[in-house]
Amino acid sequence: MSGFAILGATRGMGKQLARRMAERGDSLCLLGRDPARLEATRTDLSIRSPHAEENAGIFTASCDLLQPDTFEPALESAAKQLGRLDGLIVTAGLFADQAQLEASSELLEQLLTADFVNTVLLCELAKERLLKQGGGLLCVFSSVAGDRARTPVRLYGAAKAGLSHYLEGLDHAYRREGLVTLDVKPGFVRTEMTAHLAPPPFAGEPSAVAREVLAAIDRGSARIYTPRIWGLILWVIRLTPRTIMRRIRF
Repeated sequence: MSGFAILGATRGMGKQLARRMAERGDSLCLLGRDPARLEATRTDLSIRSPHAEENAGIFTASCDLLQPDTFEPALESAAKQLGRLDGLIVTAGLFADQAQLEASSELLEQLLTADFVNTVLLCELAKERLLKQGGGLLCVFSSVAGDRARTPVRLYGAAKAGLSHYLEGLDHAYRREGLVTLDVKPGFVRTEMTAHLAPPPFAGEPSAVAREVLAAIDRGSARIYTPRIWGLILWVIRLTPRTIMRRIRF
């Protein structure tokens, strides 16, 4: 049985991933800033866990992606409650469309800070902890928006591009020391964050994404596109000449 801290397990893809991990018997420490949501999710996962009768295996700790001073206490609490911290999974982040970000400098700063700067700071703290004990897992949700600069997601995509660059660097530097870094690149997935947007072709469902991510974790993968079709789509986009990219709105 492994013990993981998860930031973002109270909704969307993170919640579905936590459910699958709890059902197979992993111990989890749910990190978040909303105590009510954390407790509701803890209760749900505890019932699903094979350790439900012992009332053990699912814990919570306070952590706010916009408050870096909560990171170290959250990881310390997770390690103590789990007994051993085998990995950190980060599915949390902010999302806003291009028009919203251009209209609000405050929202833009929050998104860039949460999705890049603070996610990196949290991962750096977790990295040091995991390396000291011989390794572990860092699984972080980035986005296909970071693969190639595209007109409709140029600001959100910039943050995710930086995050993916950082995660790839971690994999290059520390895989031989036992740190497995998994960069999860979802395409469009139907979640609370995207409910106001018209879903494009190949839109994914959180449960299917969770299944693919858990399989990638078990394989020790360094990167995954989910739904898988997005790997092919982005391969084509990366090869598309800049003159054409200027004309299309993809």
